[in-house]
Amino acid sequence: MPAIDSAALPAIQVLEAAASGAKPSAQQVTTALLDAERQAKAERRQFFPEDLLGTWRLRFTAPQKPAYKAGNPQGRGFYLPRVAIATLGFSHDDEGQLTIQNQLQVGPTRLRFTGPAKLLPKKNLLAFDFVRLQVLAGGLTVVNLPLRSKAAKAGDFAATSVAKLPFFSFFAAQEGYIAARGRSGGLALWVKK
Repeated sequence: MPAIDSAALPAIQVLEAAASGAKPSAQQVTTALLDAERQAKAERRQFFPEDLLGTWRLRFTAPQKPAYKAGNPQGRGFYLPRVAIATLGFSHDDEGQLTIQNQLQVGPTRLRFTGPAKLLPKKNLLAFDFVRLQVLAGGLTVVNLPLRSKAAKAGDFAATSVAKLPFFSFFAAQEGYIAARGRSGGLALWVKK
């Protein structure tokens, strides 16, 4: 799709355009993400695990801690190239606990991390811990290893403080996209796969 002029569009329209396949400029999307984050905090929006369930493809990321400085949005982002497909998936395991799957696919090869997750709705923080690494080539599993958790032992994940875990702070969860700031400070926009 061609680029669109969305300079005057509200944040939600820019994010919807980016999620639908249009390509607003990277600066417009970064600004829209910052505006959506600011608005979600002001409105004290809460998200729930059901808002996140499914598989989401990473569409856009602004990894260098974007923020407003002196009233102006600062930070750069970029659209992910189609050659690398990064996805984030959320589901419930057999015991009803939330799980996360983070996968990068290049050609037929997939690198996949999985583990438990927990969402704190009052803060919209989704904490997680990767406990398994898989490398898949086509239909074959080449590597399938348990990971030694740096943040928590797999058996006591539920009791582990969020301060010791990686997390995403979600500020948008729409039918077609989700957006969050990671623990490292970067912003991301995922679209429903």
